[in-house]
Amino acid sequence: MADKVPASVGIIMDGNGRWAKRRLLPRSAGHEAGMKRILGLVEHARARGVKYLTLYALSTENLSRPREELEGLYSLFRKYFAQYAPRLSGSGAAVKVIGDISVLPRDVRQSIADVCSQAPVQAEFTLVFAINYGSRAEIVRAANLAAGRGSLTERDFAQLLYTADVPDPDLIIRTGGELRLSNFLLWQSAYAELYFSKVLFPDFDDRRLDEALKEYSRRNRRFGRV
Repeated sequence: MADKVPASVGIIMDGNGRWAKRRLLPRSAGHEAGMKRILGLVEHARARGVKYLTLYALSTENLSRPREELEGLYSLFRKYFAQYAPRLSGSGAAVKVIGDISVLPRDVRQSIADVCSQAPVQAEFTLVFAINYGSRAEIVRAANLAAGRGSLTERDFAQLLYTADVPDPDLIIRTGGELRLSNFLLWQSAYAELYFSKVLFPDFDDRRLDEALKEYSRRNRRFGRV
């Protein structure tokens, strides 16, 4: 029997800074290496049959990092959304961004808006970037939107989240050796399978992604049933 492939995968991309430090490089070099890894990872995940891939690119907590590091990240966003993301749109894929992007430079916000607006009506693959995203802030935002609407079901509430049109993740992968979700998709990951890798994100190659998918295929997802 063929391996089960998770339709929706979330990845907490951790370890770029440590990857650079181990090579006596500035943190910006680690982020650039991580961005290069994204390019191959997206194509490999898509080839394996993943339909939705959500990448944790910048958390709300990350905004407290030094201005120089943030400016480097913004430059990488400029490059990705100007050069690479449009190619995905042209190949039948959609690009979506979740989070409060109002803090980003205006030109970055415009590039994101341009790419997201090019999404095909029925995309065969969707890449989701979580930028200035925090799950607690997302839930509070949804609760404020729900105020005054009366009694809501879980399904109703989920429609108020950033991910209203994205299936809950079947599998969440965290690289870098840490064993926590770090405020990533807390509502959506209620029944996600979790996979933790010690490998720093720039070194999380296609083979290691295959190992995570293989591990997922061995899991028995009962969703509380016997």
